Amino acid sequence: MSNLAAERELLRSVACRITLGHLKVAATIVMGERMSYKAKYGALLDDIVNEADAMAMSYFRGGAMGAERKRDGTVVTQADKRIEQMAIAKVQASGLPIDVVGEETSSEPPKGPATNGRARMIIDPIDGTEEFTRGIPTFGTLLGIEENAEIIAGMVSAPALENGARWWAYRGEGAWRGSQRLHVSQVKSLSESMIFTTGTGPRKDAQARERMRRLADAARSSRSMGGFWQHMLVAEGAIECGVDWISKPWDLSPLGIIVEEAGGKSTTVDGQRTIYKGRFVSTNGLLHEAVLKFLG
Repeated sequence: MSNLAAERELLRSVACRITLGHLKVAATIVMGERMSYKAKYGALLDDIVNEADAMAMSYFRGGAMGAERKRDGTVVTQADKRIEQMAIAKVQASGLPIDVVGEETSSEPPKGPATNGRARMIIDPIDGTEEFTRGIPTFGTLLGIEENAEIIAGMVSAPALENGARWWAYRGEGAWRGSQRLHVSQVKSLSESMIFTTGTGPRKDAQARERMRRLADAARSSRSMGGFWQHMLVAEGAIECGVDWISKPWDLSPLGIIVEEAGGKSTTVDGQRTIYKGRFVSTNGLLHEAVLKFLG
């Protein structure tokens, strides 16, 4: 079977698998009943990341990824493309009125929240593709759902971390890693904190590099990590701050809600609560203003 034929068969098979949970959600919406965001979207998100995990791990450290460079210099693999196509097919099969914005199928990143009144899913099929291609386990699938200009659901799944790590949150329902509820730390002083940043590489201008160095020097301990995991560590209370200087909406869509539902705070370096401006900062909330003074 050719690659094109295989992809078409994948989409057909996924479209046929509408779960009972999806049908119940659709019926509830039609009947106009109130329901939690988890009840509304949980089955769909779980369904997508379960299959995404299996797809990603079938490629990880196995070669034949078909990795290539995009115009912006970042890496894309066959796993990225297949996961995103699968996610789109599952959304279409769910019966839920959701648009999809994805890193590999959208012509450009959205500049702001949707304006057509519809919910939308924002997906990064593999965040950390560079690490993925190098056999480093800090990669994951990121899903966020936006309604009325607000991210109301987020899920991050990292199948190569600790036999599979999954973080999730629904607005007003707490943040979780698996069955464990998450809470940010209670550290109140930068001098006692641990912070992660994306590092000071050449893609950042001299001023940004200097700001991050000064922030790192003010902390008790610092590391360069980048990507979703640093923000999940903030939500878990393992560290106090994560900084993502260069990022697009699909890099960020589930991160802020997970941190916020764990009791923390996520904004841009100038204090805007949005995923559309880049320069994203998550903290335990207690240190947020002090961090922004170094970065803004």
